Amino acid sequence: MSVDPFQKLREKRQQAQLGGGEKRIEAQHAKGKLTARERIELLLDQGSFEEIDPFRRHRSNNFGLEKDRPLGDGVVVGTGAIDGRAVAVFAQDFTVFGGSLAEEHAAKICKVMDLAMTHGLPIIGLNDSGGARIQEGVVSLAGYSEIFLRNTLASGVVPQISAIMGPCAGGAVYSPALTDFILMVEGSSYMHITGPDVVKTVTHEEVTSEELGGAEVHETISGTSHFTCESDAECLARIRRLLSFLPQNNTEEAPRVESEDPVERRDESLDTIIPESPNQPYDIKKVIHAVVDDGDFMEIQQGFAANIVIGLARLGGRSIGIVANQPAVLAGVLDIDASEKAARFVRFCDCFNIPIVTLEDVPGFLPGTKQEHGGIIRRGAKLLYAYCEATVPKLTVVTRKAYGGAYCVLSSKPTRGDWNVAWPSAEIAVMGAEGAAKIIHRRAIAAADDPAAEEAARIEEYKEMFANPYLAAERGLIDDIILPSETRPRLIRALDLLANKRQANPPKKHGSIPL
Repeated sequence: MSVDPFQKLREKRQQAQLGGGEKRIEAQHAKGKLTARERIELLLDQGSFEEIDPFRRHRSNNFGLEKDRPLGDGVVVGTGAIDGRAVAVFAQDFTVFGGSLAEEHAAKICKVMDLAMTHGLPIIGLNDSGGARIQEGVVSLAGYSEIFLRNTLASGVVPQISAIMGPCAGGAVYSPALTDFILMVEGSSYMHITGPDVVKTVTHEEVTSEELGGAEVHETISGTSHFTCESDAECLARIRRLLSFLPQNNTEEAPRVESEDPVERRDESLDTIIPESPNQPYDIKKVIHAVVDDGDFMEIQQGFAANIVIGLARLGGRSIGIVANQPAVLAGVLDIDASEKAARFVRFCDCFNIPIVTLEDVPGFLPGTKQEHGGIIRRGAKLLYAYCEATVPKLTVVTRKAYGGAYCVLSSKPTRGDWNVAWPSAEIAVMGAEGAAKIIHRRAIAAADDPAAEEAARIEEYKEMFANPYLAAERGLIDDIILPSETRPRLIRALDLLANKRQANPPKKHGSIPL
């Protein structure tokens, strides 16, 4: 009696759908985690997923696994849609060999990444894996290398997003690290190069995977993660929102979104947001929310280097990237972490045709031996390089302080800033009045009958001459001085003007950024 081919297909599909089987699915749920297929279903528009290679499995001669050859080989790959826009996706299936990566597993991921590159689709990776499948030896490591190569080639061509939704250890961490954004889930995901057992053997430290590389560690200490989520569902929803600000690839622009927020809306609260004392903090996020469409701002790396704020928003329906000093944290000073955080974001925006709006209130670079010995010169230069290299529209608003080298670094006019303006409260100078007056007039102050009074007078004199935006305006180093309340409509008009900007860097293989 012949076998019904349709029945066989149905059975094979059901087998592939079950992954490692019902017991392992239950174990995954018991940990508060979704399965690979459940994650894809939540991530993509309903009914849009087109799976690739569901019947692929490892070769039968693998050491110790000859009789255990589940369909799919521990990863689900394919294409689908998010808000009607096509994406490529892979999701590692922890119920099959702990989601371990091996030859066929890697080949499936590479196949969908190649497809994404060919068709200009964002790549989303849902990582949940115990690492390399040791039964396949060096072939597993070669699989990682194949993926790393594609991550590198895809960089700046299509957006790459990695969600860490379980373990991600050893060499596996380098694929997410090469992508544009990393999301982690509290309590169920971790990333580290070497596990707690190896750490204990080598350094004698007692540490858990969570303490070594949990979501909180990478959000607040290492800066590796861009978003921390409370659950799988929140993580997947965050990916959908993130993609709404991004283009499909580097040849396109992000989709425009109609908003009921009037283009000409002014916010009078901004006219009084700068404190009278130049040393008193204020929250730059209030400025951001007051200016952007509907107050909608998606902050990135919120818990890391909080003295600088980065994120995505819209102005007049257009996606923009925002870089802003945060006076409420370390006075908004630039340090090692803030410089690298902002530099990478600026380069991402430039890759994907997203205009950059810089809100500047910076007293300079953080002084001290820790910063100098840690490489603030080299690492601060990364931010300078990123801004100088960027050819997307660059708009800068100096809200208060713009001192010294930090002024130069943050998209100044000579570094190809397109539209640079200042609020009347701006102080654009080499340094603050107190420090400058003491240096310039040190002899006069020392020789005075009343040094304190002389110093105070010299400080006021310096403030009158330099602690304002008018000298910069006289020299054309800013394009205008504007009322804070009119920041939104002026930014939108500038973006409209710059919509067709065409600028290119000199022909070269690539630059040599000070890494």
